[in-house]
Amino acid sequence: MNNISRKNFIKGAAIAVAGIPFGKSALGSVSKLTSAPFKTEAIVDKVSLSIFSKHLQWLNYKDMASLAAQLGVDGIDLTVRVGGHVLPERVKDDLPKAVEDIKQAGLNVYTITTDIRDADEKYTADVLKTASMLGIKSYRMGWYSYDSKLDTLANIAVIKKRITALAAINEQYKIHGDYENHTGRFAGPLWDLWEVLKDLNSQWMGCQFDIRHATVDGAEAWPVTLDLLKNYIGSVTIKDFRWTKINNKWVIEDVPLGQGMVDFKKYLAQLKKLDLLRPISLHYEYPLGGANDGATKLTLPKEDVIKAIQRDVNTLKELLKDSGLV
Repeated sequence: MNNISRKNFIKGAAIAVAGIPFGKSALGSVSKLTSAPFKTEAIVDKVSLSIFSKHLQWLNYKDMASLAAQLGVDGIDLTVRVGGHVLPERVKDDLPKAVEDIKQAGLNVYTITTDIRDADEKYTADVLKTASMLGIKSYRMGWYSYDSKLDTLANIAVIKKRITALAAINEQYKIHGDYENHTGRFAGPLWDLWEVLKDLNSQWMGCQFDIRHATVDGAEAWPVTLDLLKNYIGSVTIKDFRWTKINNKWVIEDVPLGQGMVDFKKYLAQLKKLDLLRPISLHYEYPLGGANDGATKLTLPKEDVIKAIQRDVNTLKELLKDSGLV
């Protein structure tokens, strides 16, 4: 990945940054009961905020870490997947380098995002072993889709077998697997994910709760599924959307934080009520010069992209402060 010039980087990153980095939180040991909630390694009264590195694919490790530090976040949710900042086949060499650059900037890597779907995939063991050795506590998995040739319960049985096998290798490498609920895929409605997770040890396998997708699929029902899955949630993602009518058809439009339909005040209040002080990964899915899609080259000026990224960071900080989570 090409470095941006030092002059242009400093110019873009010099946008005013407000706020003090949040306190750190991590997954720790839990009770042997499969439904027991997570326990942190120390008393934690704040959440950590990371930026999803997919949206910084136009920067190398050092420049990404420098920008993230100036944005005022706590860490980077690092992509370790095909087309990501770290390629799976290079994970043994490159993940330690990326983590070192991030830590030198005063940040942490609370979670990574992977394509891992099965325990016996070619690079699963390499990714999980390397991440665990570096102190990374959790990883987001790849998604599953429903097979149209099978009915719903048969699909769930197949997926449960795959996730159960992953839970075993997670335990081997002492790292937590987070499956993100996503509209149009397995776990879109969330109850199906509960059917898969309910018999597994929550210390090693669980959910990355995405309130944007939960709102799309569940409207006002998400508090029920949040409570149902609370003991399995290892991390959460934050992004916003609204329904827009185009050509007489309602479609989903991703928008900047606070401009959409997600009730963040209610959601964050629920996280506090349930004591879900989990690492937060901030996503940018709305049009952002290609940064939203993980582009390595931007179609907008870097300064404009950075300004938009900073705006959402500041918005989320205010929401977290108002909710009492920081």
